[in-house]
Amino acid sequence: MDRKIRIGAVSYLNTKPLIYGLEQAPIRDEIELVVDYPAHIAAMLGDGRIDIGLVPVAIIPELPESHIVTDYCIGCDGAVDSVAIFSEVPMDEIRTVLLDYQSRTSVMLARLLLRDFWKKDVVFADTMGEEFRHQIRGDVAGVVIGDRALRQKKESKYMYDLGQAWKDHTGLPFVFAAWISNKPIPGSFITLFNQANASGLQQLDVIIARETDPPANLMEYYTRYISYELTAEKRKGLSRFLSLLETYNSRVPL
Repeated sequence: MDRKIRIGAVSYLNTKPLIYGLEQAPIRDEIELVVDYPAHIAAMLGDGRIDIGLVPVAIIPELPESHIVTDYCIGCDGAVDSVAIFSEVPMDEIRTVLLDYQSRTSVMLARLLLRDFWKKDVVFADTMGEEFRHQIRGDVAGVVIGDRALRQKKESKYMYDLGQAWKDHTGLPFVFAAWISNKPIPGSFITLFNQANASGLQQLDVIIARETDPPANLMEYYTRYISYELTAEKRKGLSRFLSLLETYNSRVPL
């Protein structure tokens, strides 16, 4: 390409190792980096404002063209600790579920698991870009993701981890976000991009030291809960999720 490649990434603690790698590696001179929350990065990838995005995988069917471009992702193989349904009452008493506006993958995963794993018929309520966690009370639960979920753990009586529920339901790991391009990317760039991702994951001590008030034990979070390598098993989990999306009648806008 005859210009810098535009990269979009989400602004969560779980992405900081990957972003740090991009910022420190030689590839930084070949890219323009934009950091925002998942739904915005997805929209920018969809309309061509960026070339590659670390985006919620649920948008893949909506893109006219998509390519997974690295061997890294935001995934889990069991509990993820930062994507969950939170409530004040047990699952069988939940009547309404608030849907986090920041990531459609987590929302769709919650919808699928409530239907197929927990066998729950609930009312879903969209949140429109506002903080909604104070509404989680009584029989109203909420899907909360990212750094806010790590904080919500300290406030809610019940937490239903979506990564663990997916593993229990399917036996597979889950991919929440992957590096997706909307056009072919030169192989030479992808090689450097992979190296940058790997470099960031090798410097967790440095990344953790930069956080002044983390909501959780970050070394445990990065090494026990978040699984960054896009393995063959994770690709199977991703394929299973995308196939289930095809059968789901309610479509959530990009």
